Amino acid sequence: MGPDGADAFAVNVENHKKAGAVAEVDPARGFLALQVWAQEWLDGRAIGESTRRNYEGFVRNHLVPRLGRRTLAGLTRRDFEKFAKDIHGSGMGLAASTVKVRMMMVAAMLEAAVVDKRIPDNPARGVRMPRAAAPAVDGDEIPTPGEVDLIAAHIAPQYRLTIYLQSGTGQRPSEALAFSVESRRPGFVRIRWQVSAQAHRADCRAVFVPLKYRSEGEYRDVPTAPFVDQEIDSHLSRWEPVPVVFTGRRGKRRRLDVFFAPRPRGKGAMPTACTYGYHFKKACRSAGLVDADGEAKYTPGSLRHFFASTALAHGVPIHEVSRWMGHRSVKTTIDIYGHLVPRAWHRCRATLQDAMRPGPLGAAGQSPDGTAGCLPASRTGADTLDAALSRSG
Repeated sequence: MGPDGADAFAVNVENHKKAGAVAEVDPARGFLALQVWAQEWLDGRAIGESTRRNYEGFVRNHLVPRLGRRTLAGLTRRDFEKFAKDIHGSGMGLAASTVKVRMMMVAAMLEAAVVDKRIPDNPARGVRMPRAAAPAVDGDEIPTPGEVDLIAAHIAPQYRLTIYLQSGTGQRPSEALAFSVESRRPGFVRIRWQVSAQAHRADCRAVFVPLKYRSEGEYRDVPTAPFVDQEIDSHLSRWEPVPVVFTGRRGKRRRLDVFFAPRPRGKGAMPTACTYGYHFKKACRSAGLVDADGEAKYTPGSLRHFFASTALAHGVPIHEVSRWMGHRSVKTTIDIYGHLVPRAWHRCRATLQDAMRPGPLGAAGQSPDGTAGCLPASRTGADTLDAALSRSG
């Protein structure tokens, strides 16, 4: 038989016995195809919607095409090591960090097969991963204050406020689209919900879902500059909030008076991040913010980069920025934005100068290229606060 058959299964069982363990498996149960087991495993997981969507996409686009037809009994550790290496180097946009997280999911899937007595051991456990590079944001991916305003001026009017909710409070697209009357508080916004990726479907019951990395009921508060409040007032002067009733994860009926429900009836309960992404790219092209290929220069995520880099450039503690961004840990924030703290650069220069050549740094403590920080001011959005205050009068 081939590697998917009884020979491979027998080798696995024999190795397990040699290790001193008793193989309590039913050989017939190990001949289930990986693609079938993967679907059964996913169907039985109690996980968040965004996590489920990511897992299903990975299984559909990567795991099944390469290993889906193989039986559980016929899979080896070498298969999964080659799989991890191939998908990292396939040019399909999967970073090493993403591959590592997804392979943890695959290992959990195969561990469940061990527990279910389908295979004697887990061939995906301990697979060597490609080295993950730090996901530091590129300064060229951050729009200037003028470019933020330009995108807002060219996007469909009903989505203008989302530009400032993202750039002014760091919300994710799905969070900004879930903005409601209850979200607005004096001097801050309370972010509690995000729009489901399935919200455009008529049969979607959970139109709103808990925040990423959070359980239902958890939220985060973010302070708002005056210009954000002005944009909220401007939006309300044109469109009244629309009540949307939905069922939460705990089965409780809830109602949100939302700002971005579609005006024409019969086109779904809520716009999704996918819909918003389309309008965002269209606005970038209309504003002339394109790359050499004529594609949109920025993404909705660029506005979150703008919020974080602007706050950090003005000395806001990175742990506060991390909390406002809704990151899982402050390490994530440091990895992405730690290099955008120009004051750290100045402290480093001053400390070393004092140690080696005591005395002043010189003209404004500039670096050899004449800049005082790691990015030009226009890149970090360093004048955003002044511009916001001047707009607010």
